[in-house]
Amino acid sequence: MTGIEIQVDGTSVAVPEGASLLAAVRAAGSGLPALCSDDRLSPAGSCRTCLVRAAGQTVAACVTPAAPGVHVETATDDLRQLRREAVEVIASALPPRALADGNPGELAEVCRSMGIGPDTAQGAGGRGGDDSHPYVQLDRDLCIACGRCVRMCAEVQGTFALTLVGRGADTVVAPGTGGPWAESDCVACGGCVDTCPTGALTEPGPARGLTSARRPPATRTTCGYCGVGCALDVVTADGEVTAVLPARDGPVNQGHACVKGRFAHGYLASSERLTRPLLRRDGRLEPVGWDEALGHVARGLRAAVAAGGPDAVAAISSARATNEENYLVQKFMRAVIGTNNVDNCSRLCHSPSAAGLTASFGLSGGTDSFDDVERSDGLLVVGANPVEAHPVVGARLLRRVLRGAKLVVADPRAVGLAAHADVHLRPRPGTNVALFHGLAHVLLAEGLTDEEFLRERATGLPELTELLADYPPDRVADITGVPAPDLIAAARLYGEARRPAIVYGLGVTEHLHGTDGVRSLANLAILRGAVGTDRGHGVNPLRGQNNVQGASDMGALPDLLPGYGQVTDPAVRARAEAVWGVPVPERPGLRIPDMFAAARAGELRALWVIGEDVCATDPDANKVAEALQACPLVVCSELFPSETARRADVVLPVASWLEKDGTFVNFDRRFQRVRPAVTPPGEARSDFDAVHAVASAMGADLGCPTPAAALAECGRIAPLFAGLSHERLDREGAVPWPCRDPARPGEAKLYRDRFATADGRAHLAAAPCLPPGEHPDDDYPLVLVTGRRWAHYNSGSMTRRGANLALDPVDHLDLHPGDAHRYAVRDGEPVTLESRHGRARLIARVGEQTAPGQVFCSFHFPASGVNRLTSHHADTVTSCPEYKVTAVRVVASPTVHPRAFPPSTAHAALPPSSSDD
Repeated sequence: MTGIEIQVDGTSVAVPEGASLLAAVRAAGSGLPALCSDDRLSPAGSCRTCLVRAAGQTVAACVTPAAPGVHVETATDDLRQLRREAVEVIASALPPRALADGNPGELAEVCRSMGIGPDTAQGAGGRGGDDSHPYVQLDRDLCIACGRCVRMCAEVQGTFALTLVGRGADTVVAPGTGGPWAESDCVACGGCVDTCPTGALTEPGPARGLTSARRPPATRTTCGYCGVGCALDVVTADGEVTAVLPARDGPVNQGHACVKGRFAHGYLASSERLTRPLLRRDGRLEPVGWDEALGHVARGLRAAVAAGGPDAVAAISSARATNEENYLVQKFMRAVIGTNNVDNCSRLCHSPSAAGLTASFGLSGGTDSFDDVERSDGLLVVGANPVEAHPVVGARLLRRVLRGAKLVVADPRAVGLAAHADVHLRPRPGTNVALFHGLAHVLLAEGLTDEEFLRERATGLPELTELLADYPPDRVADITGVPAPDLIAAARLYGEARRPAIVYGLGVTEHLHGTDGVRSLANLAILRGAVGTDRGHGVNPLRGQNNVQGASDMGALPDLLPGYGQVTDPAVRARAEAVWGVPVPERPGLRIPDMFAAARAGELRALWVIGEDVCATDPDANKVAEALQACPLVVCSELFPSETARRADVVLPVASWLEKDGTFVNFDRRFQRVRPAVTPPGEARSDFDAVHAVASAMGADLGCPTPAAALAECGRIAPLFAGLSHERLDREGAVPWPCRDPARPGEAKLYRDRFATADGRAHLAAAPCLPPGEHPDDDYPLVLVTGRRWAHYNSGSMTRRGANLALDPVDHLDLHPGDAHRYAVRDGEPVTLESRHGRARLIARVGEQTAPGQVFCSFHFPASGVNRLTSHHADTVTSCPEYKVTAVRVVASPTVHPRAFPPSTAHAALPPSSSDD
């Protein structure tokens, strides 16, 4: 970006072109009050507290652009007096408490710096407030109508939930829908609280008055919820978290957050936290010491190996674990147990991304940084609802669209970004491959491809061209239900964009042919020459969980070692063996579904589940419970008494993400530091320490005494990560992989010179459209799609143990008004949902977001039993479950709250608990 030079009080400063005089003044080190200004927002110039003199005129610095060579004065007596008078006018309308010594707000600080005392505030107050919301409280008497909260909600969050009401001195912020704040469209991102300069909007409790710009010392860490990777500052007092604030310099979130990362930390203090190991005796889990628990685990693992060999043991690692913990788990399984039977939760979500992107381009991550994606002028968002599942990304994408980028959304539901799309494609679930082929057909037919790129950097065009002849728009319309004109319009928008970008989610991957879907979607970017060039921003998966990318990067996979080297490759094994000093098994291990099948067959004799509630989140949950029942030893590392923990033989209490040291990798391949803000409760340990302890009980030394040492050792095995270290991340903040050299930057944009495939080219895929694993019929006439909602996360074990439960208290089934009428279901009534595999009980919510013949629900409330409905069908390449297509029927239920329904199989005994898991 071009810079310009100006003079501020005689000091020369350089600022980017387009910067304001306020930015220049602050760059010069001069402080100015600016009560209507926030550098995350467009300027307003309404408060007149930042007056300066430029080119002989007195102007508001926040709305005046910097111009080359201009001379700015800020420190003359008359300017100081003008600014003081402006502040005094604002303060005079407020009650005295607005300027009290204990008020940490921006206005109070400005007044103190100017010597303006509380006696200046003469307002009578009495306008009241709104404390209906658990995370946002409004004190109308302190509102100065600066509009920062309204602009934050509109410009940064994109929810448009707030407005200013009243006239003159009575103007005050209010929810745009009227009524209580808790019943408004607010999504509790906290942006309005963070920007408020007076304390009119605050977070209740000990965090009152704290914002990202005004806070005590804090611990910088990375969010442990979704895969966006927001940088957060954690404020603590007396060993407890008092506030979690978005980092202004966060590389992805840029001073923003969502309801989960910002506010959903109440689970830390839950009375249901597991604080001691539990051991099953006489059918009941009882508290024991670590030594006894570890001894039992070690004996059980030895017995399993003695009875069935090393492959009788398996481990399921987790995105909730750090990179270093995942590295240690897979090293323990391979170097101590002697098996490749290790997998992680990416199996259930983005394993088709890893397989599909690797086959198309050579590496398993997204192709571009999100900063590049945000510069796109043509966005194709497929099978994702980032507004709810990845709110900070959703807000940034919406901001780009509102500034002029074209948007195509492909999703069966009319949610989130679909309301702002130029074209919204609503394919029938299970028809993605046909949809992508239809788009590709139009690109070829209308000459919207990059012929030079295809000739020089891609292979497979003749085979794809032949296949696409069978997918003209009219036939694709018959298969997908998407009208041919909409398909053509979408292809043209993507094909004519100067810098197109594809962003996709689990709606692409969680299918019987999910890998084919990823590859067919990648075809579009290859046809446009939009990968590895400046003519586009590639193909980018939105990872669902905080470290789902990193768990696979670290080799917690049955067929891949750290850095994605094949276990069947002797050279790859030799590199690991040289570091570990032991042989590495050469046969790929079991995937998660195969582990459960092996347990039911009596072949798997020990299973360690780390940070995953497989009985709640895995498909065909009744079969999962049967597998755990059949397995002689089940060890579970958990925060709470989950469904899986209730069925375990040993439960190890572990630390949460706010209590850990290490790193996460976010959805666009950035390594970032995770730092402990508080200590784990009771005897809980980090997964890193727990794995070391189990290895020690087995008589083994895993080395890597610290997380920093574990990442360093991983870099010796995996060239992709050789340039990474905790020290570097502490210094630089975020570094993307590949990063092969400590002296070189990571590669944010991949494939500029060549693709990572064997021939250096991108590979087009000619996969035919095949039917999904399930189909509706007369007995099960509806198609169920599952996914996430904005207030909760995965099985809800963290978000349901805090005030988020007040925002979204029950599990809803969304269905179309026509279907509700057809099956005699009323809005708000309990319903039973049945599939060929099980049943669930939810509360009906009737609306137009779902299409006729389709229903939608989340999996955040395990007691509802949603994953007892989903089938055993899985992606033919990766075994990723087909969560997005389940044939179901709706049956009206008695009027009973859904959380009152017991699970289909009885809980195994645990110590007394009020858990609703």
